[in-house]
Amino acid sequence: MKKGCLFSTIAALVILTAGLVYYFVRQNKTQAENTNTNTPEYLDISRKIVATGTINPRQEINIKPQVSGVIDELFVTAGEVVEKGIQLARIKLVPSQVNINQAQSQVELAKLRFEDATRELERQKNINQNNLDVENAKSSYENAKREEERQRQLFESGVISEQQYNQFKLDLELSKTNFENAKITSSNSLSQFETQVSIAEQEYNSAVANLKLLKEGVDQNSKQVANIVNSTVSGMVLDVPVEEGTSVIERNNFNEGTTIATIANMNSLIFEGTVDEADVGTIKEGMPIILKIGAIPDKEFNAVLEFISPKGVDTEGTVKFEVRAAVQQSEDNFLRAGYSANGDIVINKKDNVLAIKERDILYEEEKKYVEIKNGEEFKKIEIETGISDGLNTEIVSGLDTTMLVRVQQESGVPQS
Repeated sequence: MKKGCLFSTIAALVILTAGLVYYFVRQNKTQAENTNTNTPEYLDISRKIVATGTINPRQEINIKPQVSGVIDELFVTAGEVVEKGIQLARIKLVPSQVNINQAQSQVELAKLRFEDATRELERQKNINQNNLDVENAKSSYENAKREEERQRQLFESGVISEQQYNQFKLDLELSKTNFENAKITSSNSLSQFETQVSIAEQEYNSAVANLKLLKEGVDQNSKQVANIVNSTVSGMVLDVPVEEGTSVIERNNFNEGTTIATIANMNSLIFEGTVDEADVGTIKEGMPIILKIGAIPDKEFNAVLEFISPKGVDTEGTVKFEVRAAVQQSEDNFLRAGYSANGDIVINKKDNVLAIKERDILYEEEKKYVEIKNGEEFKKIEIETGISDGLNTEIVSGLDTTMLVRVQQESGVPQS
């Protein structure tokens, strides 16, 4: 039994050795038979980095309502081009009774404040017209004038000294100053009461307007209907995410509100994409980009790189950096928002340079060689290369257009 297993193992090894010998002989024979050649030629070579992304409008605006309610009627559909100010939708108001009661209370309170301020203003006007608030200062001034006149006569007669007379003269000046200040204060006080009346009136009008807005959706000052949603920009309607009968919420400080329509300027588009961490160091703003859009496979679009993100984002273990480029549109093709696209960022380009196929280059110990035909045999020579686009490689030195370069790979199958 053991001898049978031994013989089986020896037989298997013999068969395997014979197979390997046949394989290598066949490979050497195939290599010897591979005599296909190519001639170096002059080509335009570009080194590119590929960024994947989408085509988007530079500015996209979400239009939101000023009041809450239910969509009563829509006036536009996606794809329409609209002007600034055009009506987009009408909202049927569903006011809260609690809010109406609060607004009514505000109106009553503002009305009382306005009436009180008006009465106080009238009282102050009466005081001002009759000089009641400056009467005491005026009386003191007149008394000081008479006393100064009497003391001046006594001084001139030599009854009192000049020092005594100067004291009465100073009292006269002080009384005059107090009288003038009293008149100014009276005028300022009247202005303050007029300002208070104006403020109270504005508060009352605002409360009335708020109540009217809640009940009817109309601002009595601007005469605009708040439940009519108007476009704030000109452009194309990209999306209308609501339907008639949909409940909507107003935009305020506490929530973003419901989007009625999304409008964008489709004449200004950008390419938004990402590039790999390994490539971001070789690109800079201002570089040209060739865009290939999946929906328009037979057309290329030009763009200019205008932004490179200073911060990368980890995506499935790979760091990606966001890039943006201004798209140069063509009148022959309409670009839609959201088109997927690949952007070839040209980082180096050379025109009309001598080149061969990348596949025909041999690499040995950091040196590069090709095999050229020398009579009936092939001779290996060292070459110096320049830029490569992955398919063709620039030849700096070592070859010319008269040489025949051996093809190292044929139809995707390497030839050893």
